[in-house]
Amino acid sequence: MCGIVGYVGNKQVVPLIIDGLRKLEYRGYDSAGIAVVDENQHLELRRAEGKLRNLEEAIRLSPLDGTYGIGHTRWATHGRPTEENAHPHRDRSGNVVVVHNGIIENYLQLKERLAAEGHEFSTETDTEVVAHLIGHYVENDGLSLELAVRKAVAELKGIFALSIISVDEPDTVIAVREGPPVVIGLGDGEFFVASDIPPILAHTRDVFFLGDREIAILSKDSVRVTDFDGNVVEPKQQRITWDPIMAEKGGFKHFMLKEIYEQPRAVRDTVQGRVSLDTGNVYLDDMDISEEDFRSITSIKIAACGTSWHAGLAGKYMLEKLVRVPVEVDYASEFRYRDPVLNETDLLIVISQSGETADTIAAMREARRQGCKVLAVCNVQGSMIHREADGTILTHAGPEIGVASTKAFTAQMIALYLFSLYLGELRGSISADEGKKLVQDLAELPLKIEQLLNDADSIEELSKEFFRVQDFLYLGRGINFPVALEGALKLKEISYIHAEGYPAGEMKHGPNALIDEKLPVVVVNTRESGNAGSELRYEKTHSNIVEVKARDGIVIAVVTEGDSMTSKVADHVIEIPETSDLLGPVLSVVPLQLLSYHIAVRRGCDVDQPRNLAKSVTVE
Repeated sequence: MCGIVGYVGNKQVVPLIIDGLRKLEYRGYDSAGIAVVDENQHLELRRAEGKLRNLEEAIRLSPLDGTYGIGHTRWATHGRPTEENAHPHRDRSGNVVVVHNGIIENYLQLKERLAAEGHEFSTETDTEVVAHLIGHYVENDGLSLELAVRKAVAELKGIFALSIISVDEPDTVIAVREGPPVVIGLGDGEFFVASDIPPILAHTRDVFFLGDREIAILSKDSVRVTDFDGNVVEPKQQRITWDPIMAEKGGFKHFMLKEIYEQPRAVRDTVQGRVSLDTGNVYLDDMDISEEDFRSITSIKIAACGTSWHAGLAGKYMLEKLVRVPVEVDYASEFRYRDPVLNETDLLIVISQSGETADTIAAMREARRQGCKVLAVCNVQGSMIHREADGTILTHAGPEIGVASTKAFTAQMIALYLFSLYLGELRGSISADEGKKLVQDLAELPLKIEQLLNDADSIEELSKEFFRVQDFLYLGRGINFPVALEGALKLKEISYIHAEGYPAGEMKHGPNALIDEKLPVVVVNTRESGNAGSELRYEKTHSNIVEVKARDGIVIAVVTEGDSMTSKVADHVIEIPETSDLLGPVLSVVPLQLLSYHIAVRRGCDVDQPRNLAKSVTVE
């Protein structure tokens, strides 16, 4: 989950790498470091514990620059988050330098072997072992850096993205991928390495993603790609359409707040070109899943992690309602370990903002091993999940920098709604008239989100009353249950307040014991007028609210505009515009995102970079 940046070209390398690390700090902020080689072939390192600003201060006190170099921002796995353990790491000679994202599972065995040959280690990290191993093959076997890297990575077990430089091979940066993402940026007389797209956008839109077991050799003049065996690989170049400004705060205090306010655009962009308001038809991107494949599906599995898992839960309600096919939702981290039963008529949907989530990739590969088709919902074109899935619905949320996901979650639910409509129409479980109504509901959604955001001042006021509490309970029933889970997760992630999401109907089976006059209970109780199922769910959840009030609990209710029942008994009411039952979560989650944000700000928390977390979980 660390961030890697590398550069070779004619620009000043230090400001470029520092700016790149700033755009990747969401991937880890335990420590940071940089290594550069100047025109006199002098190698210099600077490292600092803590956030990037500490590294910038170290560079200010002891400047350096060069023509090529690598940088790193760390989320600690092996070794405490100290300056000593910060990347980059050197080999024994001090000439080879490595930065790393991932986990080397056999590093202790390699370390023991190298120690027996006279190598001394100064850190607790697995990365230092990689540097020593590469350096060993350069020093002892007389290999070029490229050949030494190829020989070394063949011995590594685990998942890893590496970037390597050496003073003995001027103007050369080597990048390696086996698991975590590596993006190569293609400039004019300059080339870039990064863990994600944002650091590259200010310099070029032309990129390609390394595949697993591939090595890129970058110089000022060219990029070569081979596999681990040395066979030439022709990478698939693509042009990124994201505007660089999208990866900046744009006047907002935090990325998270900016991304909350970008949700109307994220919905519009994800829907654009995929629906016809005239016919109600839905159009998916080209994929290696045929209409006949979709018609023959007997069950759907969904695998995802964190917020994406909550989107999957909402998707289950959408799919079962509109397609009438059974759906199971799994944590991707558990999927392959429970030995899932799959067959050729099952469809696995994997959901990942980054497209690089390690557990989700593993679930996808297990499903494909069993002959199951895989459909991906993903925000990053060219990511590993996008490349390996049989088909992808790309969400067009744009870059999401805040660690706590907001607009990506919304876009994922929209993608699942689109797929539910498509599959329902294809299989005949949705009539033409129903399709038109459902698409119209979708088209109206961005304006309704904007309405919510324009009336958000009351949420900030509400945060003043609750930012000092230590526990929250979130309740929802039916499709509102995933919203309760997501609301609780947002609060946990960025404010460090303990919060629990629970099905409202399960209150009598334990959670009622928690309720007292100090416990805020957030209840999502929206409804769609004229929908009998929705009305019944609303009434039952209202009864749960009455239960809470009978035990002196404090109720914050998210309800539909014009509510005349729940609003009378709740202590605080948040109204959302009316929409269809299946799209309700897209609206009801917005005030919960804002409530979490404002509470975290009042508590003085680092909203964009919460402790112990990183944006993209590329290791198990």
